[in-house]
Amino acid sequence: MRLFLAINLPPEERRAIRRATGPMRDAAAGIAWVPEERLHLTMKFLGEQPEGAVPPLRDALSDAVGGGRPIEMRLGGLGAFPNLRAPRVVWMGVEQEPRLELLQDDVERACHELGYELDGRAFRPHITLGRARDHVRRETARALADAARTVHYASSVLARTLDLMASELGAEGARYRVLAAIPLGGS
Repeated sequence: MRLFLAINLPPEERRAIRRATGPMRDAAAGIAWVPEERLHLTMKFLGEQPEGAVPPLRDALSDAVGGGRPIEMRLGGLGAFPNLRAPRVVWMGVEQEPRLELLQDDVERACHELGYELDGRAFRPHITLGRARDHVRRETARALADAARTVHYASSVLARTLDLMASELGAEGARYRVLAAIPLGGS
């Protein structure tokens, strides 16, 4: 099964993000927009793993992050990787908060101790809103960038758990399932 670690957003936050970013979806229909119920902050992608990987991951992550406290995440700002002129991934920003960065570092270390590869890239917290299936035409990219400038969204969310997730591919796309919710202390 395909596993990843995430901070899931409350349903009302996902709904608000979806509503606020409507102009972007209207401007760039060719982007594969993430359904509301799958909006989350990915902390680490683990890829295809056997079912037996779940208990050791759950235990190691509980030891690594369970002593902390919930983390306030500030959401806002829109962009794309590599940029809005050539978007491959369209995202909403998550403010670089030291405690969130420390959490991600703890996640990396715990996973590395279990034999998972370290992610050498800098942690750039974001919520993926959509992915380009193909090259995005210049006119569409321009319309997307214009629409992004009209979206003024800012919010705060309290991250209470780190979730070990399974991504199950089906005929209607991926479906996410929480395999373990690891409390970030005080939850």
